[in-house]
Amino acid sequence: MLSSCKSSSYLRKTELTDLKASKTLKKTYLRIRNMSRKEIALGHQDATAYGVVWKHDGSGTLDRSDIDDVTGKFPAVYGFDIGHIELGNTHNLDSVPFDLMRKLIVKAHENGGIVTLSWHADNPVSGGSSWDTVPAVSQILKGGNFRKRYEGWMEKVALFIRSLKDAHGQPVPVVFRPFHEMNGSWFWWGAGNCSINDYVQLWRETVNLLRYEHKVHNVLYAYSPNTLNEKEEYLRFYPGDDFVDILGIDIYNHSGDDIYREALRNDIAVMRAFAASRDKPFALTETGNIQRGHPRWWTEVLYPAVKNSGIAWLLVWRNHSPEHFFAPYPEDPLADDFRMFGEHKDILFLKDIREIGFEPRPDFTRQPGK
Repeated sequence: MLSSCKSSSYLRKTELTDLKASKTLKKTYLRIRNMSRKEIALGHQDATAYGVVWKHDGSGTLDRSDIDDVTGKFPAVYGFDIGHIELGNTHNLDSVPFDLMRKLIVKAHENGGIVTLSWHADNPVSGGSSWDTVPAVSQILKGGNFRKRYEGWMEKVALFIRSLKDAHGQPVPVVFRPFHEMNGSWFWWGAGNCSINDYVQLWRETVNLLRYEHKVHNVLYAYSPNTLNEKEEYLRFYPGDDFVDILGIDIYNHSGDDIYREALRNDIAVMRAFAASRDKPFALTETGNIQRGHPRWWTEVLYPAVKNSGIAWLLVWRNHSPEHFFAPYPEDPLADDFRMFGEHKDILFLKDIREIGFEPRPDFTRQPGK
């Protein structure tokens, strides 16, 4: 693929942190760069695994998502979480069977979608959940008392990612987003529960284990802090350009629409400037509305704050129940507003990103917001 490139700038833009990246991974990275010109791909966590009132039966015959139920279109980006793969469990922490997850990931890729993986790993020292803040990071670094346990965990992560193959036996590319929201204190890898230096070392050792020990070459690595308390926070935990392919940020509407809008505009601007200085694409890697009440939240709160922001995608979190959901479903009072949100030409669904190729796009012809 690289031998056909005509410009040095194009060659530079295909360089990934993994020098042995698979061809499919390089193509996915170029698609992501091209998506981010002025368009935003729509993503949903566990989109095809379950919805508010349904669950995949595992038979392979169910092809459904809540977003498709509302709009007649599937999302462009598919988020999955591999938490509890490290334990050797058959299901992840949200009760999705890993065998089913594998099938859904492969199908999403073969249909033209982008796949992202998060990892809510249990605390390797205490045995508690990701939210158990017993200090653990220093214990799983090289020389730590729990290093062998962590190396065993990484072997299981690598086996799962390497098992992702399409119908032709080619590796399925994924965006891997471990140890996210590190500037918050709620995870065992978060601020206050480990030093910044130890966090950076954990990230680097994790990437090196996958690349060199386990020969995993179908992964783009994404770094995603939570809502920033100050702009300097974005850089503070950064593990370095050689260990990150995509920049992200997680911002939820916890404290009301006005504060959420401001956080989106300010924090995405910080991320955008940081990304520009490093020539990396960036995304809103998690978002969602917790403070419900605005009848046109999608079109009047979220959309104005993200349009023309440069993010390659935005991913809303999972639909667990009528009391806990982030994407619309048919009975959601905001379903009509979401349909209007999805009618903006710069909001991309699955069928839209199928049209995005791998060649550089010097110009953008679609008019955003129309």
